[in-house]
Amino acid sequence: MVILLALIPAICWGSIGLVSGKLGGNSYQQTLGMTVGALLFGIFSLFYFHPHYSLMIWGVGIASGLFWAVGQFKQFQSMKAIGISVTVPVSTGAQLVFQSLAGVILFNEWNTTKTLSMGTIAMIILILGIVMTSLRDNAKRDTRARTYNTGAGVRAIIFSTLGYTLYTVIVELGNVNSKSVLLPQSIGMVIGALLFAAGKHPFGKPMAKNIITGLVWGVGNFFMFMSIPAVGLAISYSLAQSGIIISTFGSIFLLGEHKTRKEMVYVTVGSVLVIAGSAILGIMK
Repeated sequence: MVILLALIPAICWGSIGLVSGKLGGNSYQQTLGMTVGALLFGIFSLFYFHPHYSLMIWGVGIASGLFWAVGQFKQFQSMKAIGISVTVPVSTGAQLVFQSLAGVILFNEWNTTKTLSMGTIAMIILILGIVMTSLRDNAKRDTRARTYNTGAGVRAIIFSTLGYTLYTVIVELGNVNSKSVLLPQSIGMVIGALLFAAGKHPFGKPMAKNIITGLVWGVGNFFMFMSIPAVGLAISYSLAQSGIIISTFGSIFLLGEHKTRKEMVYVTVGSVLVIAGSAILGIMK
């Protein structure tokens, strides 16, 4: 029962790309709608967790939310450029690599021979997973080039990874309580989404529908907090990464992203490697 509880974040976060893809809208509408849903969850957290606030918490939270908006907006752009089935595993793996490097450089993590060895192995596995997932079937390259914009997708993933990395790192640097930061963070998310959407006319039905995406994200966040005391951070962290299975294969079978037989092998092996790498990092936490 406890493990099922810990799987809810994976189900929710793994469904975000599928839900937003089904609801429609452009990247601006999807990001703004999602942040409004996240803000509703932030308000809920105020009454559920009864957090303590300070000027530091507000500053760190809003800054973190702004970086999250960069990460999510660029991820939505990448999904439209190269598809969900490539974006999610590559983005997840890249985030884990960057966050691990930030931990080593900024927080002196991996300071023993054991953690350095395990961390290095995890990084190699993650990088292999990223490479495998991004491979294309050369026989279909010319046809696929007319459908996908690989250059735009890669650029979007780079900025998305930087945004998501800073979103988490700034909270650790500020040394603030993760539950207290939820509301300020969600306000920063909305501000960031509004800045991106300025002059793009994001308001309308697609934006309103994507509030559901934000609520799905919020439910995942809530159950992550609920599962950590029961199963521990390492297991919760590792299980949450398994959501890429839902995103990757859901986009293929539910949203109709076409893959050749060879590309299905690449994506499957790559996704397994990313999950394996994240599991090793989870054990180290």
